[in-house]
Amino acid sequence: MVEEGNVEACKKAMEEDNEHRGLSYCFWGPIDWLRMLAKETHWSFVFGVVSVYGISQGLGGALARVGTEYYMKDVQKVQPSESQVYAGITSIPWVVKPIWGLLTDVVPVRGYRRRPYFILSGLLGLVTMLLISLHSKLHLVFALLALTAGSAGVAIADVTVDACIAQNSISHPFLAADMQSLCTLMSAIGALVGFSISGVFVHLIGPKGVFGLLTIPAALVFSVGVLLDEPHVPNFVYKEVSQKFLDAGKAMWTTLKCPEVWRPCLYMYLSFAVSLNINEGLFYWYTDSKGGPSFSQETIGYIFSIGAIGAILGAILYQNMLKDQPFRDLLFWIQLFYGLSGMLDLMLVLRINLKFGMPDFLFVVFGEAVTQMMWRLKWMPLLVLSAKLCPSGIEGTFFALLMSIDNVGMLSSSWLGGLLLHMLNVTRTKFENLWLAILIRNMLRLSPLCVLFLVPRGDPNSAILPSEMLSTTKDDTEADEANDIELVSLVNSVDGR
Repeated sequence: MVEEGNVEACKKAMEEDNEHRGLSYCFWGPIDWLRMLAKETHWSFVFGVVSVYGISQGLGGALARVGTEYYMKDVQKVQPSESQVYAGITSIPWVVKPIWGLLTDVVPVRGYRRRPYFILSGLLGLVTMLLISLHSKLHLVFALLALTAGSAGVAIADVTVDACIAQNSISHPFLAADMQSLCTLMSAIGALVGFSISGVFVHLIGPKGVFGLLTIPAALVFSVGVLLDEPHVPNFVYKEVSQKFLDAGKAMWTTLKCPEVWRPCLYMYLSFAVSLNINEGLFYWYTDSKGGPSFSQETIGYIFSIGAIGAILGAILYQNMLKDQPFRDLLFWIQLFYGLSGMLDLMLVLRINLKFGMPDFLFVVFGEAVTQMMWRLKWMPLLVLSAKLCPSGIEGTFFALLMSIDNVGMLSSSWLGGLLLHMLNVTRTKFENLWLAILIRNMLRLSPLCVLFLVPRGDPNSAILPSEMLSTTKDDTEADEANDIELVSLVNSVDGR
């Protein structure tokens, strides 16, 4: 309590000082905020969050997305439907996030729970990115394996840094919101910068050269494993590992059988799975079609960067105006507008925008910003709902499970989208039926409205789980808090809003 009072006093002093600085606060305010976080949690933790969320996931994720799009199209020369399926395959490591989380929590290596997994993540990224960038004629199968292994490296780093955030949220609960803000801010800035420069680098050094650049974020993640300040856990009993896995599995299965939990989980899966992902077909049309815009690499990067701005605006809109709205009502309107926003793609492919005198670039930029904003508005209430579905004692592990359910939904969306493109014969050079694929996708985006009854009517500030699942003894709570592994800080920050 004394420490919490000191931090609150520090925050108040910073605010008063910033009032006197005026415009200089725009520069000094964030720096003072980072200094405060580094002082309270240790500088290596802040460095880890910036490296993983800002550099690896934000900037590196943006470069990887654009680089992979062009790598599949220009180097491997695959069809849009195949590229769509391959994109789903490379996302599989994110589906098994609970496994990575459990490993970081119950299987320490040489007495450390976090540092070895950062090192493993960095090594996976370094080896795979170098392999793709230096090999002149890498077979498609080995390229997919390398991309999937690289994705696993990013996923492991993500889970591990979230475990660090969870631990710091337990020891510094008054900083939970600040730590989540740092994660969101770093990810958004990194993505914005990454997308802005991605097209330029693809043009200058090619997609394989971009993969070579991705060794830099991997090296930073490796350095986090070397520098992170973490207590040593000597004499760990590895015989208890299997029992801990069994206990966690039983607890999660018991929770999933509760109607208040499985019904929203089913909705979340369906809402993602039926919103078919046909982005690869649109990407090929953007860049290759004689009747399309024929955008350059630089233009594609700028378009995605505007989409990142739209996502930021969506987060701001939700935080300031929509966060207290009932789940079912909010999801109804968001899903409705999300489906309608897809009509912008239909207008573009049918060239309706040109009939109104609107250039392709401006229309695509506007459409991308709107689509990403609606996607973020859909995602954030589902995050809050997921946090509310986590029972006491296994919050972190169960939240990771719920995120995996969402990832399975997005994987299904990608594969079903690839199947749709294949059935409609949308290829590298044939786009006559692309408009039909978009229309089917838009109609399916509205179908989750039919299963909204699975979502509770309650508002985000009330409990959803039965009281017996929320109540634990003090000793059990303290013991479980020491072992929670992932995104507990998000649960705490949501409850504290």
